Amino acid sequence: MTSRFATLPCVLALAVAPLLAQADDTARPRVSSDQCSISTPYNVLVDTGGVWLYRDEGMPKEVFFHDGTLSVDRQVQAVSEADAARLREMEHGARQLMPAVTGVARESVDITFDALAGVVEALTGSRRKARQMERFRADTLAHVDSTIGTGRWDQDVFGEGFEARIEAAAERMAGSLGRSVLWQVFTGRAGRMEARAERMEAELERRIEARSVALEAHANALCAQVETLHALQQSLDYRLDGAPLTLLEVAPRERDGETAVTAGID
Repeated sequence: MTSRFATLPCVLALAVAPLLAQADDTARPRVSSDQCSISTPYNVLVDTGGVWLYRDEGMPKEVFFHDGTLSVDRQVQAVSEADAARLREMEHGARQLMPAVTGVARESVDITFDALAGVVEALTGSRRKARQMERFRADTLAHVDSTIGTGRWDQDVFGEGFEARIEAAAERMAGSLGRSVLWQVFTGRAGRMEARAERMEAELERRIEARSVALEAHANALCAQVETLHALQQSLDYRLDGAPLTLLEVAPRERDGETAVTAGID
């Protein structure tokens, strides 16, 4: 009986992980900073005033462009008409990308918490307890809406800290389930709990898998948009101290089912 209680957090994690999408074969949709193997060392802000990229370390520290005008470290740069047109395309692409990324992030959060709620119901047989996950879901969605949802992508928002936010919710919920699970064990209902979990597992996996596939398709579409931004950057004639302006860097993407289902850029 003690061993069953001690492994409860593991039960939650193992039950959820196979239903979610991740590039390393664990299939876990997540908000992450490594979308499409494209990275940027900058924080990003896209609003009505233009596109800002800024960082604390490295040079340049700040890049801004709006309506064909380019500023580097708060100094307006001379650009060709062709580059001005490219910068306008980049700004337009960034404005399209941010709400699309927000949509993927929200769906990723919903899939995660639907899976967690399903596991809670399977373990307890209580939809009321499963609904307790809603406050964690609402908190995480509010976090998404107040960051990427406002056009702001900060490196520390969607890195390990964001993953920890969801993991902490699972751990807190796991702790609150201890009494319920122990009660079932002490009253001889452990067998029912296991049978119920087995019945619900296939249905839960089917539902989550279908949504994960749809999310993967959406994420792949975002990859195409990010790659377009990278191509525009690569075509710029502008040089900073003789070197190309590098805002986005791309690495070879994994193919054949290895595409990451994430919601962001690094």
